[in-house]
Amino acid sequence: MSQPRRYEHHPRYVAVGGAVRAGWVSAVEALPDRPLVLAVDGPAALDWPALAEGMTAALHAQGVPVEVCDVREQWDEQAVRKLCVPGPDADPFFLELAEFTMADLFPAGLPVITRPSSGVMLAFGPGAALCGADVLWWADLPKRYAEAAVTRGELPVGANLGRPHQVGELRSLFYTDWPVADRHRDAWAARIDGWLDVQGSGGPAFLDGDAVRATLAHLATGPVRTRPYFNSTPWGGHWAEQELGFAPQDHNTALGYELIAPESGVLVGDSADAQVELPFQLLCVLHPREFLGADVHARFGTSFPIRFDYLDTVGGGNLSLHCHPREQYMRERFGWPYTQHESYYVTAGEPGAQVFLGLRRDVDPEALLRDVRTAAEQGTSMDPSEHVQVHPADAGQLFLIPAGTPHASGAGNLVLEVSATPYLYSLRLYDWQRVSSSGAPRPLSHAHAFANLDTSRRGEDVRKELVPEPQPLRSEDGWREELIGGLPEMFYAVHRFVIDSPQAVEDDTDGRFHILNVAAGDGVVIETRNGRTHALAFAETITVPAGVGAYRLRPVGTRPVTVVKSLVTQP
Repeated sequence: MSQPRRYEHHPRYVAVGGAVRAGWVSAVEALPDRPLVLAVDGPAALDWPALAEGMTAALHAQGVPVEVCDVREQWDEQAVRKLCVPGPDADPFFLELAEFTMADLFPAGLPVITRPSSGVMLAFGPGAALCGADVLWWADLPKRYAEAAVTRGELPVGANLGRPHQVGELRSLFYTDWPVADRHRDAWAARIDGWLDVQGSGGPAFLDGDAVRATLAHLATGPVRTRPYFNSTPWGGHWAEQELGFAPQDHNTALGYELIAPESGVLVGDSADAQVELPFQLLCVLHPREFLGADVHARFGTSFPIRFDYLDTVGGGNLSLHCHPREQYMRERFGWPYTQHESYYVTAGEPGAQVFLGLRRDVDPEALLRDVRTAAEQGTSMDPSEHVQVHPADAGQLFLIPAGTPHASGAGNLVLEVSATPYLYSLRLYDWQRVSSSGAPRPLSHAHAFANLDTSRRGEDVRKELVPEPQPLRSEDGWREELIGGLPEMFYAVHRFVIDSPQAVEDDTDGRFHILNVAAGDGVVIETRNGRTHALAFAETITVPAGVGAYRLRPVGTRPVTVVKSLVTQP
C-alpha cells in the first residue's frame, strides 16, 4: 500500500494555459497597451474603493492615466428600494430567493462609459460588465469572508447589493445578493477576460480569462477537491481543531464546509503566494454535462445538488432542534426548486453521544408547540426528549432526515452531513437558551417549523425507516459496497465502501457525478481511466465528475478504509 498523508487544508491545482500573477502591478500589466474601458465587476461585499485605489496606483506607476467610474452611483434609487431592501413586513428570518437581474438596477438604461483618448477608464462595481467595456475582469472575494464578518457582528457598510452606504444585513446577503451576483457572474463566465482574487492582504492574484476557462475544462474531467474551512457557532466543538489542525478565529470548529456548491472554491496556482480561488459552481456552469451528467443536468440545471459538510460538537453543545422546509413550502415560500433533505453520518464521537431524530409515538404536536412557545417567550428550558426520539450516535451509523423531520446532532459528535445543497433554511424549534455572539437570544423560526413539521412518521417507523441497516450491493475479496441510506422522497442515496485489504475497488460514475469522503482509515488513491490520480486522506471529500466513467479506489496505509459515497439516484 502507498503511504498515507495528512489532511490537506489547501488543495491546489496547476493553472492550464497561463500563470497566476501576484500583486496590482502584475495584474495591470496584463492589459492591452492602448486606450480602453476596463470594467471590473464582482460581489457587493467586496471593498470597491480599495480595489479602485489599488488599480489606479498600479496604472499610475506605469505612467498610464486613469479615470474612474463607480457604476453603483448609477443604480436607480427607486429600483434599489423595491428589489434589494426588505420591507418592514418582511420575514425576519428568511427571504424568497431574488429573481431580478443586475440590469434591473439600471431601469433607465445600462451604464454607458466612453472610451478615453488615452489611458484607462476604470468602471467598477456590481453591474460594471453591462457597460460595454473593451476588457472585462471579475473581482472576487469568497463568500466566507462576509459570513465571518456576520458571525463577529462586523458586516461592513456596503456589503449588501443596492445599499453601498448602509450597514450590511444577513438576510439580504444570503437570499438577495448572492443569488443575483452568482447568476450575473455565471452569465458572463464565458467572456470574462481576467479573474482578480482580492482575498490576499498583500494584494490580489490574477489569472487570464482564457486560462481560467482552460483550467476549469481540465478540472471538469478528473477528481477535484474544494478548499475546506470551518465556521464557528455557539454550539461548536473542537474535533477539527484538535484532529485536523484548523485554527478557528472564534474558538471552535462547528461547521466544516467540505463541499457546499454555492460557497465552495477550487484553489488554482503554483503556490500560496500566487493562487486564485475559482468558484466550484463554474464547473457546473461551463461544463454541466461532463461534470454533473446529462440526467442530473436535465433535472437540476447547473445547480450542484448534493453537499458534504461537517457538524463538529465534540467538546461542544447540542445543535438546535429544528427541521427543514418540505418540498412545496420550499418552492412556493422560498423559491428553491428542490428542498433540504439531509442525512447524518457519524464519523466519530464521544461515549454516550446522541442524535435527536423523529417524533415519539405518543407525541402531542399541540403540547410540543406549547412547550416551544413557552421556552421562547419566557426564556425557560424544555426537554426535547419528551417529544422527539433520542438515538445512540454510534460511529458508522447513518441517520436519514427527510424534510419536515425534527432533528439535532447532540453534543460530542462529529457528523458528516450528506444532504441536498439548500442549506440556509434551518427552521428552529428550540436552541437550549443559547445566545449569539452579540449576547442576544438566537432567533427561533418556530412558526415556519410547525408549518413544515411532518407528524406522519413517528415511533417505530422512525427507527425502521430513518435509522437503516446497511444493505449489501456488491463485494469481492477484501472489500464490499453497501447501501446505507435512501428514501423514495430523497433524490440521492448514500453508499459505503469498506476496504480491508490492499485490493483496489473498481467503480464507475455511469454518467452521474460521485462524491467521496474517507470516513475511516488512512485514505485512498483515486485512479481514472484517463490516467489521472488523486490522493484522498482521512476526512477529506472529493467530487468525481460524471464524465470520468470507470475509476478505482486504491487503499493506502495498513488499516481498513471506509469511504462514504453519494450520488443522485432519481432522474
